Amino acid sequence: MKKFLSIAFLAALVLGLSACNTIRGIGKDVQKAGEVVEEAGKKN
Repeated sequence: MKKFLSIAFLAALVLGLSACNTIRGIGKDVQKAGEVVEEAGKKN
């Protein structure tokens, strides 16, 4: 079961990164995620 979850996680990670296409795209995604976390922190 642990091996299956590891493989599923890696597959999801690869698909997610391939959707970004470039390092610049990954940077934008990380920046957006940071903004969402920051906004959530301000609300609490």
